[in-house]
Amino acid sequence: MTFTKIIPTTLVVLGLCSGMCGCASDADVEYSYPEYIGNNKYSTSGKKPDSIFGSEGFTLFGGNKKDKDSAGVGIGVNSYLWRASLDTLAFMPLASADPFGGVIITDWYTPPETPKERFKVNAFIMTKSLRADGIKVTVFKQEMNNKGAWVEVALPPKTATAMEDAILVRARELRIAQTPQK
Repeated sequence: MTFTKIIPTTLVVLGLCSGMCGCASDADVEYSYPEYIGNNKYSTSGKKPDSIFGSEGFTLFGGNKKDKDSAGVGIGVNSYLWRASLDTLAFMPLASADPFGGVIITDWYTPPETPKERFKVNAFIMTKSLRADGIKVTVFKQEMNNKGAWVEVALPPKTATAMEDAILVRARELRIAQTPQK
């Protein structure tokens, strides 16, 4: 069979299939229309129309309706950690902030008291829940050498841990402030 015979044959088969699918009888179709109840409000029978995707509808990337309802709209990470990270890093200029990915990248900050050193912070919010391991911070430091060039300087790991702790403390404060008092 040659290529020129395959294409017309395929088109004929697809045309027949689509034509047969369109030949459904309307005899057993039940229609429901919304009823007017006043004040420009309409009521349906409460029954959702059937869908070719099932009762839960079409979901992408394995999510389900329950997850969508609990996640909320807007920010994609824990809102307390996000707000606390922005509050804690407010003294530094922001280069990038992505609330859906949970990434905050600051620009270089030079403290006024030490003009020959500068710092940069990357904060990654790893979870949607308020947990101690939900934030990862990386701190970079550079110092100016005698030739006027910036040179990378190693920082002790406790610097990043101290920044993470400050963010977690602020996140707890924000959560306590929003918790209703009994």
